[in-house]
Amino acid sequence: MRRTGTSVDPLWYKDAVIYEVPVKSFCDGNGDGIGDFEGLHSKLDYLQSLGVTCLWLLPFFPSPLRDDGYDIADYFSIHPSYGTLEDFKQFLDAAHARGLRVIVELVLNHTSDQHPWFQRARSAPAGSPERDFYVWNDTDQRHKEARIIFVDSERSNWTWDDEAKAFYWHRFFHHQPDLNFDNPVVVTELLTVLDFWLDLGVDGFRLDAVPYLIERDGTNCENLPETHAIIKTVRAHVNKRPSPPLLLAEANQPPADVRAYFGDGDGDECHMAYHFPVMPRIFMSLHLEDREPIVDVMERTPGIPENCQWAMFLRNHDELTLEMVTEDERDYMYLAYSMDPQGRINVGIRRRLAPLVGNSRPRIELLNALLFSLPGTPILYYGDEIGMGDNLYLGDRNGVRTPMQWTGDRNAGFSKADPAGLYSPVINDPVYGFPAVNVESQESDNASLLHWTRNMIRLRQHFKVFGRGSIDFLRPANTKVLVFTRSFEGDTLLCVANLSRTAQPVELDLRAYAGATPVETLGYTEFPPIGELPYFLTLGPYGFYWFELQRPHG
Repeated sequence: MRRTGTSVDPLWYKDAVIYEVPVKSFCDGNGDGIGDFEGLHSKLDYLQSLGVTCLWLLPFFPSPLRDDGYDIADYFSIHPSYGTLEDFKQFLDAAHARGLRVIVELVLNHTSDQHPWFQRARSAPAGSPERDFYVWNDTDQRHKEARIIFVDSERSNWTWDDEAKAFYWHRFFHHQPDLNFDNPVVVTELLTVLDFWLDLGVDGFRLDAVPYLIERDGTNCENLPETHAIIKTVRAHVNKRPSPPLLLAEANQPPADVRAYFGDGDGDECHMAYHFPVMPRIFMSLHLEDREPIVDVMERTPGIPENCQWAMFLRNHDELTLEMVTEDERDYMYLAYSMDPQGRINVGIRRRLAPLVGNSRPRIELLNALLFSLPGTPILYYGDEIGMGDNLYLGDRNGVRTPMQWTGDRNAGFSKADPAGLYSPVINDPVYGFPAVNVESQESDNASLLHWTRNMIRLRQHFKVFGRGSIDFLRPANTKVLVFTRSFEGDTLLCVANLSRTAQPVELDLRAYAGATPVETLGYTEFPPIGELPYFLTLGPYGFYWFELQRPHG
């Protein structure tokens, strides 16, 4: 069951562990209070030692930063606060030298209203090629079936522009006008953007907000066939390269709709897509102490092409999104995980992982064990490996984007700048503050969350079955215990997790594996061989096992 893939394996993303990092938040190399590529470069040894294999960089392009960089004003450069293109190239070369791949954010759907394309469009005559880069109309009554995504801040998907004397379309904030993908010139321009970064050596792209590229009357303007045609064009374009890059679709949709973003046949759209619905249901199962929400969503997940993969995560840079649950489930999640209304935003909860579970180390470990063992490629959010907290008093989603806590010294070791000059205040409360939670102290503590996370990442990477295997759920009588097997090329792992805060017994029907010996992978301890009788286990509160089922030789 040991991994046999190589660095040139075209399916490398199936065995990857991805680390999500905003450049501005990780490390400040030049002392101006803002993280940059020089600082990120200096921390590559840490990331390599953590065991992650791929870095996902949040937007770092020139931008007004009204939406944390997702409002791009120039696709071909680096925001001056983060460094230069030369700094990026040096960082990229250093990451590759350590065996780390790098994927970057590409916001396809929209730009900033400060982008030169939009500035030309608003001042150009109606019907001109320049105006045609965006979606305009004389009235704000078209496409009424399309939902408003940011319900906290936007009342319409149309905004009036005084200079253009017309309404422009935007599915997100009003300062992020949607590009017109019915215009082939727009598609050509964005393919040029991909080529620019691929020529620099990036390993892939996270394609942001892909369901919303095309608008049609009488539809909800999501997941339209014309949108999929655009993604197929992008995939065909990058496939011309000797080593095609990874395309990761950000489509916050039900699994049946997301399935379409993998494409037809062997997959001719994106290689990966996020499994948004599973995230809230993992938290629901934990609070309910019942496996059914997880089992239900996983069993309703459609099959995907052999060369495709789900991206799995517990938290990310936005919020614990609750768009893909029912209204009753959403109300339950708010009650369970966000009694403080200040922690809620849009249709989600803006908390980091540790505060979501009351800083319970056993629950953090169990959630990560599920993340690492369910089908898909796990994504870790920076700082969660040490249990960082958040700051609900910061606006929007900035409370989960505070400086990385490296040491207990000034500015958490993030920057040498005056504390007042930091892009964001560091966390400084008694529980999650940098004097109590930082990399330096956890490096020296073998029992720390950082060491535990590092060990679990390395353990997961020993077994290809986690990234590539099938899953089958067992249904023991005790519903507080989640049990499933992962199988790949004749090898099987048995995963058992106690979702309860109290110790639980479980009897498993493992007759299909009679004669095999379960070997617990954390300590490589042999358990009694499996026979025809029910297999009995006891698990401590939030305890879990990963067993390698070893067949007798001969």
